[in-house]
Parts: sequence; structure tokens; C-alpha cells
Amino acid sequence: MSKAYSLNQIVARLGGQIVDSAGHTSELDYLTRVSSLKNAKSGALSFFNDTKYTKQLKNTQASVVILHPQYQHLTSLPKVVTDNPYAYFAKVSSFLSPKATYAKGIHSSAVIHASAVIPQSCSIAAQVLIAENVVLGECVVIEAGCVIEQNVKIANNTRCEPNVTIKHGTTIGHDCTIYAGAVIATEGFGYAEDGELGDKRWVKIPQVGHVVIGNHVDIGANTTIDRGALDDTIIEDGVKLDNLIQIAHNCHIGAHTIIAGCVGIAGSAKIGQHCKIGGAAMILGHLNIADHVTISPGSLISRSIVKSGTYTALMPFQAHEDWLKTAANVRQLSSLADKIKHLDKTFELRLAALEKLESK
Repeated sequence: MSKAYSLNQIVARLGGQIVDSAGHTSELDYLTRVSSLKNAKSGALSFFNDTKYTKQLKNTQASVVILHPQYQHLTSLPKVVTDNPYAYFAKVSSFLSPKATYAKGIHSSAVIHASAVIPQSCSIAAQVLIAENVVLGECVVIEAGCVIEQNVKIANNTRCEPNVTIKHGTTIGHDCTIYAGAVIATEGFGYAEDGELGDKRWVKIPQVGHVVIGNHVDIGANTTIDRGALDDTIIEDGVKLDNLIQIAHNCHIGAHTIIAGCVGIAGSAKIGQHCKIGGAAMILGHLNIADHVTISPGSLISRSIVKSGTYTALMPFQAHEDWLKTAANVRQLSSLADKIKHLDKTFELRLAALEKLESK
């Protein structure tokens, strides 16, 4: 159950300006949750950040609305005015719904090597396996079914949800969250072709690098991060990874970059800091992406991006028959361009001939 707070307590903790609260004192003393404008009830805080939701704002039953100063005239409800309503809403949500607490200690079914260093402040759940020379920081939480292989280091206050696998030699910073089913430092996908023509086979290349993860990193459910082939795969501070992302060997993800679900990043790609990568985007190997780049969902990035900005590489969907026609037209673009160049040249020659006749 969420604890109730007054609006004054919330603003004292998180900042912002209270507007239009007169006459609502009793209601504003019992705020327990956050909610959408559409589904909010008394005791809830909601936020407004886009005029396309003006109708929902007018009809909402929320007790408090969080909004930008330019929109405060759109409602007479009590409100918190702030320059970044969405971020404020996230902070309120965390404040009203704090993270679960975990009992300190080691479950009797956990299997832990004698050389592992585990402070008494840690929480180790059922069926956890912790191998030799693992070092955990203070207040680390390892939930049920996790496997922590040898020589892994995990810093203070990091939490691994159920069935996470962290393979050998990985280093993880403090205050990270690794969500259920993620696999960190699995073997990179590296093979060399060997043999004579007609009898070639793939030979596995040993992956001897590691994975190094910074502080305040979130790694989504069932996301995989491959260990480096020679050098390390690096995830810098503040990176946020959604579910079902594939980060291949030797990638380097810059600080505070955020990546949505189903993105695939091929080996040795380097992503800059403060980038935003939309869902299902694909980034080819050995590319460099500059800082502050936004990549639209579904885009295929096939060459390096050296300048900040927003980049998109996809066509809007169509009915299949229409798409076939579009694809056929795209294949003809090169020949059409050649025809246009020929016509342009012919036109220039004819125009020059006419001008010559007129001058006589």
C-alpha cells in the first residue's frame, strides 16, 4: 500500500510551484498515487504535457495536475507548475511508490563459493549460484535463480532480478538494475572461415574480453550484452537499455544513452553520449555514432553518423501490393536519374542552339 502525502510535502521534497490549491485543502492532504488524466481518481496526481490531451485535462478527476507554466491556464484544478512535467511526474511516482525492500542475508538454497566476498547487507535469494572470487558491494540484491560466475564484481546497491546470468570477469557499477532474464558477457558471435573451397568450415574465435558496466545503468529483461573478442565491451554511466536488446562484442555505449526494445547493435559499433535509439533500429558493426544523436524506430544505420541530430531510414508501411510497386520504382531510380541527366543535357544543347540562332 502506498503511503499518503500532502501536496506541500511532495513539493517540499521535489520542488515546483503550487497553484490554485485554495479550497482543496482536505483533498490535497491525502495524495497516494499517480495516474493518467483519463483514469485518475481523487487522491491521484497526473501530468499534462501536450495540448492534444486538452479534452482529457478538462474531464480528469485527478486531485492535482503537473504541467508546464504555459499550460496552467487550461485548468482550474490544483496544480504543480514545473518546467519539465514528465520528469517531475517520474519523480513523484518514485516518491509515492518506493522500491521494494529485501531481507538481508543468504537463502539456505543458495550455492556460494567460499572465496566469494558478500557483505552482510546483501540479499541473496533462493537457488542463486555465486562462483569463486565474486566480490559484491554493500546492499547488493541477487534475486532467485541468478547465476554469477567467477571473478565478477558488482558495486553497492545494484540489483539483479530473477534468472539473470552474469558471466565471468564482468564488472558492474553501483546503483544498477538488471532485469529478469538478462545475460551479461555471453560469448561474442565471432567465427573465422577455414578450409579449401568446397570444404570450408567456421572456426570459433575465442572471446577473451570482458564487459564493463558503469553506474546507474538499467538493463532490460532478456537483453544480452556480449563480451569483447579482445578488448572489453563497455556500457558507460547512466545508460538505459530496454528489453530484448542485442549488444554485440566490443561495442561501446556512451554515457546516458537510452535504447528502446528490440534494437540490434553489431560488433565494435561505438555509440556516443546522450543518444536516443528507437525500438527495432539496427546499427551495423564498426560504425561510430556521434553524441546527441536520435535514431528513429526501425531505422537501419549503415554508415557512421558524425553530427548530432535526428536520423531516419525507413519507408512508411503500405498495402503489400502498393509496396511492391514502390519497391519496383525504387529499383528504377538509378536508370531514371540517368534519363533525367540525358534530357537535361539535351535541353541545354537545344537551348544553346536557339540562343545562337536568335543572336544572328
